[in-house]
Amino acid sequence: MGWNSWDCYGPTVEEHEVKANADYMAKYLKEFGWEYIVVDIRWFVENDKAGGYNQTDPRYVIDEFGRYQPAVNRFPSAKNGKGFKELADYIHAKGLKFGIHIMRGIPKIAVEKKLPVKGADGITADQIYSTENQCKWLLDNYTILAYKPGAQQYYNSIFELYAEWGVDFVKIDDLSAPIYHKDEIEMIRKAIDRCGRQIVLSTSPGATPVEDAEHVGKNANMWRMVNDVWDTWWHISNLFDVCQQWFPSIKPGTWPDCDMIPLGRLSIRGEVGADRMTRLTKDEQYTLMTLFTVFRSPLFFGGDLPSNDAFTLSLITNKEVLRMHHESSGVRQLFRNEGKVAITSRNSKTGETYLALFNISENSNVEVSVNLADLDLKGNVRITNIWSSEEVGVFKDSFSAKISAHASGLYKLTKSN
Repeated sequence: MGWNSWDCYGPTVEEHEVKANADYMAKYLKEFGWEYIVVDIRWFVENDKAGGYNQTDPRYVIDEFGRYQPAVNRFPSAKNGKGFKELADYIHAKGLKFGIHIMRGIPKIAVEKKLPVKGADGITADQIYSTENQCKWLLDNYTILAYKPGAQQYYNSIFELYAEWGVDFVKIDDLSAPIYHKDEIEMIRKAIDRCGRQIVLSTSPGATPVEDAEHVGKNANMWRMVNDVWDTWWHISNLFDVCQQWFPSIKPGTWPDCDMIPLGRLSIRGEVGADRMTRLTKDEQYTLMTLFTVFRSPLFFGGDLPSNDAFTLSLITNKEVLRMHHESSGVRQLFRNEGKVAITSRNSKTGETYLALFNISENSNVEVSVNLADLDLKGNVRITNIWSSEEVGVFKDSFSAKISAHASGLYKLTKSN
């Protein structure tokens, strides 16, 4: 659970903005389990811009071994070669964890300058790269060829650096789609395992191929199921299609990822649309949070935290909803039929059953019904609305709820005498 700078700042986030979001998280969210602060894409470019990547004349900051360094004009504490160490220390001092984003591969500028690979005697960057399968939407890096001497050492060298900085989380882009880069994922896994620091590995973007579920689960902690999710209903309804394939892969330590949460204030200097509060209706926001939490997706908030209003804050600080997210297991979809969706899970600690009902159709006041026997519940069952903490009633055999278009309900079910 954490915050990522992409949805509100694109590739332009600055140190003071990262600290402001960390301050907010420490004050309002840490007690609920939120802990990661992640600096997203292109923190190593001095002249990047919002609303479209600057592909023509980027000014990269890089060290003598071809490893990106934070741009000091955006991250002043990185001066004198300190990298992200001081920013990570600031975040750690608040009881939080620090993360960064990188692209797969080796910097083009390192190849052009034939910079040496640290830990690989006599090998330079131009000896381990290929232009084949270069990322099409961001041209900063080339592919690293796993079979080349020095390839593993390059990945080792960047994760040694990140461990020195105090990085706890790395999101790596262009790993999963349109091609699943198995060789580079394995090199990254080896580099993390030997760096001496526990670092969460998040692969991006989606769609991660379902046929590679076993491999990605073995090598990464979380992986994107979809491309970027933004604040339109289509993005949310599409997640229901995608999630159906991934229920069997929800396991401790390995999580299919629904992407960042596009709520609150978005696109202050972003890539999609103007500065705004989320365009999703309140019903749609509840639906998004209900799906993300019952599905047990990683939760990475995309909006600018200090700009949150009271409603947005309430969506990410509901203790019972987050307890379900933390403690549930056996997540499964009961059915999906004509826009009606039911997902359930259980809490093995308390014996509670969770039930999420959705109306993802355009029809209002649709009745969604569940046979309680399908939840392995017999006799009288007490049902509570988790979002409101209000008791709905005691039911036997079945439960139904009328749900508006794009809306949802989230319930806790316990046996009743």
